[in-house]
Amino acid sequence: MAYKSIVLNLDIDGMVAPVIKLGVDLAQRFDARLIGLSAADVPPPVVVEGGVAFDGESMMRQRKNIERRIEDLRAEFEDLAGATVETEWRGAVGNPTRLLIGSARVADLIVTASPEGASSGNVYRSTDLGNLILQAGRPVLVASTNQENFRINKVLVAWKDTREARRAVTDAMPFLQMAPEVRVVTIDNDVTDETWNSLDDVVALLSFHGVKAKAEVFPEKSDGGTIADVADAMHADLVISGAYGHSRFREWIFGGATRSLLENDRLNRVMSN
Repeated sequence: MAYKSIVLNLDIDGMVAPVIKLGVDLAQRFDARLIGLSAADVPPPVVVEGGVAFDGESMMRQRKNIERRIEDLRAEFEDLAGATVETEWRGAVGNPTRLLIGSARVADLIVTASPEGASSGNVYRSTDLGNLILQAGRPVLVASTNQENFRINKVLVAWKDTREARRAVTDAMPFLQMAPEVRVVTIDNDVTDETWNSLDDVVALLSFHGVKAKAEVFPEKSDGGTIADVADAMHADLVISGAYGHSRFREWIFGGATRSLLENDRLNRVMSN
């Protein structure tokens, strides 16, 4: 498998130059088409006492501001990518998470930065990472803050014997094949022969693909932060993990380990569900 089509998500309010440069770097490494995408939406009219506060002029002004910003991002994307890689641009007024999930149809890999600044958590102007990872059906690389070049010397695979972890290992194989050092790590307080058997199987699978890896087990911590701690301690360039969560009403709820990884902006994380 190889990444031949990468969708690069640009936060409409974020600092985009680092993630564009990262996307270009990855597209060059994998000889892939780089598809830049940015979107934001106009919030619906506010319901107030006595009826709906509808200001058509204000909504039209917001829409035009979004369209202008998207054009600015397109120009920055095309300027930084230049002629070094094959590119495409997709910009639209609409829900940013839903449009990015839809564009996963044309992606082998989705690359995004963590939402930041004033729009973080604003569903009309930033991507809901949890929703994206659980619905896109593609691996998502959540880049560390302000990283422009992708170094991949040390990779940590966060292993659990689950569908999500198996999917993540396969989805991230192009990255694993680039790394000289790979550790397959399980967090478990009660290690059994079955635990080691599953680790050995993963190491064997990786070896079939030309990846030299070793397995390790660490005790669990109550806050679920062990994987992030191990990654920090080994100075990992990339963490590969399944994303474990479920929907409840309209919120995406993650377990402690997944949430800890998503909140760690110092790490590059490839996550699959």
